[in-house]
Amino acid sequence: MVELYNTGAYLVNGTQLIKADDKAALAAANITAAPEEASKNTIAYGILQAHNTSGDPEKLKIKFDCMASHDITYVGIIQTARASGMEKFPIPYVLTNCHNSLCAVGGTINEDDHMFGLSAAKKYGGIYVPAHQAVIHQFMREMMSGCGKMILGSDSHTRYGALGTMAIGEGGGELAKQLLEQTYDVNRPQVIAIYLTGKPSPFVGPQDVALSIIGAVFENGYVKNKVMEFVGDGISNLNAEYRNGIDVMTTETTCLSSVWRTDDTIKEYYKAHGREEAYKQLDPGSVAYYDGVVYVDLSKVKPMIAMPFHPSNTYTIDELNANLEDILAEVEKKGAKSIDNPKVTFKLRDKIKNGRLYVDQGVIAGCAGGTFDNICDVADILNGQSIGADDFALSVYPSSQPTFISLVENGAIAKIMAAGATVRSAFCGPCFGAGDVPSNNGLSIRHSTRNFPNREGSKPGNGQIASVALMDARSIAATAVNKGYLTSAEQLDGIDFTKPKYFFNKTVYDNRVFNGFGKADPSVELKLGPNITDWPEMSALPENILLKVVSLITDPVTTTDELIPSGETSSYRSNPLGLAEFTLSRKDPDYVPRAKAIQAAEKAILADKCPAEAVPELKPIMDTIKKSFEISRATMGVGSTIYAVKPGDGSAREQAASCQKVLGGWANIAKEYATKRYRSNLINWGMLPFTFDGELPFENGDFIFIPDVAKGVKDKAGEFKAYVVKDGSMKEFTLKMGELTDNEREIILNGCLINYNRNKK
Repeated sequence: MVELYNTGAYLVNGTQLIKADDKAALAAANITAAPEEASKNTIAYGILQAHNTSGDPEKLKIKFDCMASHDITYVGIIQTARASGMEKFPIPYVLTNCHNSLCAVGGTINEDDHMFGLSAAKKYGGIYVPAHQAVIHQFMREMMSGCGKMILGSDSHTRYGALGTMAIGEGGGELAKQLLEQTYDVNRPQVIAIYLTGKPSPFVGPQDVALSIIGAVFENGYVKNKVMEFVGDGISNLNAEYRNGIDVMTTETTCLSSVWRTDDTIKEYYKAHGREEAYKQLDPGSVAYYDGVVYVDLSKVKPMIAMPFHPSNTYTIDELNANLEDILAEVEKKGAKSIDNPKVTFKLRDKIKNGRLYVDQGVIAGCAGGTFDNICDVADILNGQSIGADDFALSVYPSSQPTFISLVENGAIAKIMAAGATVRSAFCGPCFGAGDVPSNNGLSIRHSTRNFPNREGSKPGNGQIASVALMDARSIAATAVNKGYLTSAEQLDGIDFTKPKYFFNKTVYDNRVFNGFGKADPSVELKLGPNITDWPEMSALPENILLKVVSLITDPVTTTDELIPSGETSSYRSNPLGLAEFTLSRKDPDYVPRAKAIQAAEKAILADKCPAEAVPELKPIMDTIKKSFEISRATMGVGSTIYAVKPGDGSAREQAASCQKVLGGWANIAKEYATKRYRSNLINWGMLPFTFDGELPFENGDFIFIPDVAKGVKDKAGEFKAYVVKDGSMKEFTLKMGELTDNEREIILNGCLINYNRNKK
């Protein structure tokens, strides 16, 4: 089904793969180009270099064609750019309202943010998409994508590669840089060929293909921070929406971006959306070198399920149903370790009835599930059927109003509703815990993007636990027909998939979307609701720093959602200090009080007072340090750090870092960072992205002293001497820091991106 090459490979004429170490085959094909030269023939290389402003093909400084944010992120981004001196949006910037669009939490705060977004679009020249019109990525596919373009988004699932667009999801700081006409700096990434061949079964959908790939590449990091380039004859057997459905899930592999070869199918997509000029054919050169290959035989892909609590925890549905007790026992064991909360008991085996697994809920939604083709196939499966009048419920969310209109016109919506399912407007909530939250101990199957712990909206602090398994819309519909009994779509008989044609109706966008690009009006006043506050003042990096370890997480991977929970918590995202109260609340509830307690010392230093008076436990620590180092209030900073094995998987939300910063965080220490975007978030908020590999020399609650840290950053040091200060002694160890650009070093030295830009003036 999926094979990973253990070497790089050449792709000849878009069809023949030859492993780089197969000298006989290379000679037979008369391939003499070195990998370094042939790698320039990938699609990705051409697009990256077309957007690179550095003049150096290895050290990229990218300027994007346009950007997108939703209503969890755009307020903070605009506030950051405004505080840094932005006067107008220099490129098209789309502000969508698809995450906190229910406006059901915190009184007026969600709609206040929407009004801020509209006023910002008017003032700075942006594009504003009102709530319920489209989820962010569907709007960008329909209206902003283009072959050869690059798009930057503040949502991790910013992926439009199937439409020939290289898109990257990053934290808000990177978008603020683009608004300030700065660049996205990254070393030229490696490119991995995703070679698709064959044709999928009618009952196998894009989520099945995506989960097959994710399951093969996530844990081993095969495509981490690399570009996935989709090639092969199998692409021609997939329509545009099918390709989009696979592509959007590439985020869950931890790749940097994606791009596909394009053809007449994509040309038709752009024509149907009234944007024929956005199409051009993209193909790799006649001999292109890839740093690895993921070989996927689409004909062998089976209906899949990703069990809690990660999209890579994959099985075929048939395999799960044949081994229910054993697999569910293993999932429970892993899940309990991941949740690590004595208030809740995670269990799944109680859902086995007469040898069958029954689920409580199905949801088909968002950028991955709510597409036209998915919902049409669901309608054909549900046609004339009933989902039953018992526990099981099914919700369907079309991804945009134009999609919804076409589904209404062809009768698909009526079929779905008649079966007992509910149909809602475009909304991302089920993907991050702000809609369709299951009951306690509930198991939901979803065609959405993620199934991390508590991302479905449960609150373990209140004794609640629920979970999500990811599946394709077709198998979710098959399960619905069987009243919640987990069913592979391939078990269905007599389904006639009608495959109606999609007709894009742009009228709703013409009537509701505000397009102010190029028409900035400085006289417009920003509408600032009472929850919208400016970023607090942040200090420059001191010469020496004392860090207290206030959380130590030993899970193999720590998600962004665990660092700062999603769901209703996100309604407070426009108030940095208010949102910070939720930091690590589901993973380590004692983090916030610990961080605040040590932050009192830094506040005392800034007020020219003795930090040990504010935090008495510091006195013996300081006395020990002074035996070996000369320190003073003028040269010393005190703050907090967390340790996690591999933090930052998942969402691009910068709040995972900024919430630590406003609580006095100066650093993270990790064995490695799960994604580039989380490390970038740390840097843009002036936090030191340290790494340490080995047996930890410190415990939670210990103090770590790092002398001459600012000098080390200035001097481009890769290693920093550090000391665990404990029981009157200092134990030396070494912290490492990966490569930083000159600008990144300056951002850290200044204390954050805002300070960096203010001080540049």
